[in-house]
Amino acid sequence: MARILITGGSGFIGTNLVGFCLSRGDEVLNLDVRPPRNPALAQAARPVDILDAVRLKQAVRAYRPEYIFHLAARTDLEGKRLEDYAANTVGVSNLIAAASGVPGIERVVFASSMYVCRLGHIPRHESDYCPHTCYGESKVLGERIVREQAGDSFAWTIVRPTSIWGPWFDVPYKGFFKAVEKGVYFHPRGHLVKRSYGFVLNVVAQMAGLISPQLDAHRVHGRMFYLADYEPVDVREWAGMIARAFGAGKTHTSKTHEAPLSLLRTLAACGDWGKRLGVRNPPLTSTRLNNLLTSAVFDLSAIRSLCGESPYTLEAGVRITVEWMRRAESSSLHALPAQLERQT
Repeated sequence: MARILITGGSGFIGTNLVGFCLSRGDEVLNLDVRPPRNPALAQAARPVDILDAVRLKQAVRAYRPEYIFHLAARTDLEGKRLEDYAANTVGVSNLIAAASGVPGIERVVFASSMYVCRLGHIPRHESDYCPHTCYGESKVLGERIVREQAGDSFAWTIVRPTSIWGPWFDVPYKGFFKAVEKGVYFHPRGHLVKRSYGFVLNVVAQMAGLISPQLDAHRVHGRMFYLADYEPVDVREWAGMIARAFGAGKTHTSKTHEAPLSLLRTLAACGDWGKRLGVRNPPLTSTRLNNLLTSAVFDLSAIRSLCGESPYTLEAGVRITVEWMRRAESSSLHALPAQLERQT
């Protein structure tokens, strides 16, 4: 049993990570300004803002964790200035200061983002950055802060989750699942798009693998790893798999469709205008369409060699996610199924 501190454990990945660690018997403390998405995890949570350096230091030093996952961050793309993302820069510096000098800390895992590079750019090395948003710039700065300030104070690792989906998700991939369910997802006709997507329960298993006592710290200290399912996903096939999962047990099966790219560009332009007029989440925008058209496949051999095979297949992940969505719609508790079958 490990003593684990997780900042940002009320977010999407954090919710799954807190649940994963508790389920295997770890002692967990979640520091987050927001209440847990999953009410069942409320006892593990404490409201602490990572921008409050004094309270953060007090909380970390009082808890004296063995392992820390730093996930707390602002993750939307709406910020206009780098200063809007202080949680991703100042918050990282505060966490390093809070952890430095605490006896017994074995490892700290810092969550960055694949958006340190624009979509479609596969970096040649860890410091090959080309962000195209303020959010991405803030994550670049966050990585640099880790390298400059953490040093050898403790063993640390940076992880870049890619496009992650699964239970407790929200924008954008929950919207993708809903569009497929309703039969209103249209794949660009003639376009083969492959992406390194990640089912969230596979990704948290990778994160947990990075703090395994069986893994020597020198193998992960100072390194960066992308996190995703090991095999890239064909987006058109994935949509079909989601449609079949929603259609299981029904008299009709949900379908996915294809549409000419010219039509999708027109719909995306309408979505852009809607967003300017105040529509919060239009179904299609130019940004989303460009993302949909862009392949992005990362080399995951390094994380695979350290953490082993994923516990869930793509099909099992889709089935679990669809089950969760159905339960979330019918239950105020938004509870996960009691037993999740693992398939490899």
